[in-house]
This record gives sequence, C-alpha cells and structure tokens, in this order.
Amino acid sequence: MEYFLQQLINGLTLGSIYGLIAIGYTMVYGIIGMINFAHGDIFMIGAFISLAVFLVLTTVLGFAFLPVVLLIVVIVAMLFTSVWGWTVERLAYRPLRGSFRLAPLITAIGMSIVLQNFVQITQGARVKPLPPQIRGGITLLEGNTDAGTIVVQLSYMQIIIVVTTVVLMTIFTLLITRTALGRAQRACEQDSKMAALLGVDVDQTISLTFILGAALAAVAGLMFLLLYGVIDFYIGFLAGIKAFTAAVLGGIGSLPGAMLGGLLIGLIEVFWSAYFSIEYKDVAAFSILAIVLIFLPSGLLGRPEVEKV
Repeated sequence: MEYFLQQLINGLTLGSIYGLIAIGYTMVYGIIGMINFAHGDIFMIGAFISLAVFLVLTTVLGFAFLPVVLLIVVIVAMLFTSVWGWTVERLAYRPLRGSFRLAPLITAIGMSIVLQNFVQITQGARVKPLPPQIRGGITLLEGNTDAGTIVVQLSYMQIIIVVTTVVLMTIFTLLITRTALGRAQRACEQDSKMAALLGVDVDQTISLTFILGAALAAVAGLMFLLLYGVIDFYIGFLAGIKAFTAAVLGGIGSLPGAMLGGLLIGLIEVFWSAYFSIEYKDVAAFSILAIVLIFLPSGLLGRPEVEKV
C-alpha cells in the first residue's frame, strides 16, 4: 500500500508537468486547428533559460534568498520563451495559415529541429546538472515489508509543482471563460473569418495564444529542472511527444482534457515503471491512447469536430 501511494504521488507530479505543456498544444489547436510540434522545444528552451538565469543570479550576482531567485527566474524564462513562441507563430504559421494543412506541420517540425540544434551548438550536447534546491518533505506513511522499511513522502518540490499547476489551470480557465481575450479565442475557434468581420483581431489573438502557451511551457521547464536536476537539448522532443499524447488523450482543444490527459500519462508511466518493465513504459502510454481513441475518437473530454459546409 505504501509503495502504491508513493508511486501515485510521483505520477501526479510528472503528470502535472505534462499537463502544463499539453495546454499549449490544445490552445493552439483549438484556435487554428494545427499542431505546434515546436512546442516541446519551447519547453526545453524554458528549462535552459531557467538554468542560465539561476546560475547568473546565484553564482555571479550572489543572490541567496531562494524564493526571490526562483521568482526572477520564472519571470525571465516566461518572457524569453514568449518571444520564442511569438517567433514560431510569426515565421512558421502565419505565412502558411491559408496553405494546405501539411505545410505548417512540416514547418513546425523544421522549427523544432532548428531549436534543438541551436541549443546543442550553443550549450553543448552534454547534460546540464543543477543540485537540488528545494529539499525535504512531509512523511505521510511508514510501513515495514520484507524488502525493508517503505516511507511515503510528499516532497516540498512535489507540493510546489501540483499547487502551481492547479493555480495556473484555474487562471487559464478563467482567462478563457471570463475575459475579452478568451471570448476572442473562442470566436476564432468557431469561425475565424466571421470573427474578423465582427472586429476581432485574429492575428493578434493567435499570437497571444502562442505567447501564453510558451509562457506555460517555461513554467513547466523550470519545474522539470528543479524536480530532476538535469536537462539536455533533447528533453523537449520526448516531453513534447508525451504532452501531445496527453492532449489527444484528454481531447485536444479542451483545457481540462489536456490536464486530465497529462495526469493519466504521468500515472501510466510511473505505475508501469514501478510494477512492470521500465523499458516499455512509453509503449504502455501509447497503447492506452490507441485503445481510448478506438472507443472515444475525440478523447476523454473532447467534442466531435463539426464540419462547416
């Protein structure tokens, strides 16, 4: 029982990170109906920027108060990744918005490769470590088994990740449902041409959507860095594929669905690694996705797409 609870906590923590990245995928798809395959690399850029800013603040400038340091790091990382997100939209999507559907998809994959190689050349191919910054936690249970004593612990870092995810999910839900930007996004999702005729700045709305998604990816990048303490130029590809899978599983175009899908992918990975062979954890996640889509083609919380004629 203790082992199960510990893996449940680990799965929810990992799933929260996937969910934050998946929201960026689902927001872009919900408005323009395209998948931003460079979004995973925006997450990777956010992690590298977070590491660079953290090292500058702590080793060069001598800042020692961790909460202030992390606040500055997350603000700077969100600003820089927002610029990257806007650049991807401006270069890879806007010129091809009226083209055939595969054109922006191919361009997005090209942007992903460019970002990966840019970071590899500028930062090197070796992993970049960061010593643990937030230590300690809360002991929930402690039990004895044949293998020894098992302690169920909820670390402070895991609490921060889950709380941050819940807060950001709440903020973005209110943003979509209660603000002028959210109404503009929903109008563009239903009919961008009619929204433009009614005075909605479609280009600006789409750009802001990319910027918001990139900012969330930056937060996820910082959380990943603090949780695992090691990053490289390739983490964006793997995390991006997992987050895209989460978005599809939950119902791409749905914010709650993206978060639900992220949590499910995280739980599947962790429990499969704990009770079965870790080499097949990705196979298990994609197999569950295939099974769900057979019975629910729109995902768990997705809505069937209505073809406009």
